[in-house]
Amino acid sequence: MLKHTPYYHKLVAAGAKLQDRGGFATPNFFSSVADENTAVRERVGMFDVYYQVGVEVKGKDAEKLLERALVNDVRRMRDGGVLYSSVCNEKGGIVDDLTCFRFDGNKFWLSPTPSRVHAVVEAVSRLIGSLSVTVTNLGYSNAYLSIQGPNSRELLSELTDADVSRDALKYFSFKTGSVAQVPEAMISRTGYSGELGYELFFPVEYAEHVWDAVADAGRKFDIRPCGMKTMRSLRIEKSYLLYGLDINENTDPLSAGLGWTVRFDDRDFVGRSSLDLLASTGVSSQLRLIDTGSINPILHGEKVFHNGEEVAVVTSGDPGFHLGKTFAFAYLPTALAVEGTEVEIGLADESGKVAGTVLSQAPYDPMRSRLTS
Repeated sequence: MLKHTPYYHKLVAAGAKLQDRGGFATPNFFSSVADENTAVRERVGMFDVYYQVGVEVKGKDAEKLLERALVNDVRRMRDGGVLYSSVCNEKGGIVDDLTCFRFDGNKFWLSPTPSRVHAVVEAVSRLIGSLSVTVTNLGYSNAYLSIQGPNSRELLSELTDADVSRDALKYFSFKTGSVAQVPEAMISRTGYSGELGYELFFPVEYAEHVWDAVADAGRKFDIRPCGMKTMRSLRIEKSYLLYGLDINENTDPLSAGLGWTVRFDDRDFVGRSSLDLLASTGVSSQLRLIDTGSINPILHGEKVFHNGEEVAVVTSGDPGFHLGKTFAFAYLPTALAVEGTEVEIGLADESGKVAGTVLSQAPYDPMRSRLTS
């Protein structure tokens, strides 16, 4: 039997089409994916992300532990900062990609992929040794609500005493403040939509109250509750990866286009020697987004062809309704992983092939002006 998030009754009342996400009954969509995509791109949408569990790393050696555990360098972080990174195994494979929140040098939060929480806890905990630090799965003690879209700042400003203006709360930073009269809520300027947006963390007992407050404040912006298929549509327009499909323990951050997160500096981290070698020899394939030109049903595992020869398989494919195109990820041979390469995707039902063009950057807002507005 599926578990219910604290918003369950709100979701059902709003007409959610539910799916299993990490054992929880989670909205696939409400009205339609296209309508919800439009709401987030043009106005504002709200997402139930309760199943996203936090992991606390706390103690005087917290930073030292994460220096070793993350491929990105936590020493670059300031209090109130957020960092995107991977946790890798010794072979350089991605155990998970996640965000790291720094409260201070002695306290961090990790926000792993829901299906990878235990793997991340295990990977980080095994590095503790004699360090004075604890790694704690916070479970479902916090509710989590994501508010995404160009009107999200104006909406949130009506609910919080915190200054969430552009300069006071920059992209990839967070602060605490009252939200809908709930004290000490965590307000993070992050998200997976590619828009200006905020993620809210607060004690679970306030979940329905905060949902109602956000929905009421958002009514004048024509806010929409949104589901996971909508988030997939939004993320692929921004060329954001999906753990379990686009990346996993058998893929490395350099081949996946995440080399910018790997800091080869004056420290050792798990997987460094393997990634050092890979960086020096070069990768044989690179993850690239393929633009199919129109809305097509592209599925994981479908074959990618170049000049009639099979060269890759689709790792994930989703319609980007704002752009009116379906996009697909695939690990292409390095020689083909360049802007403008023409490929074809063979449909699983054997009805034919769909033409596609390889992209080298995000098709939506490649300069990130929406995110940083």
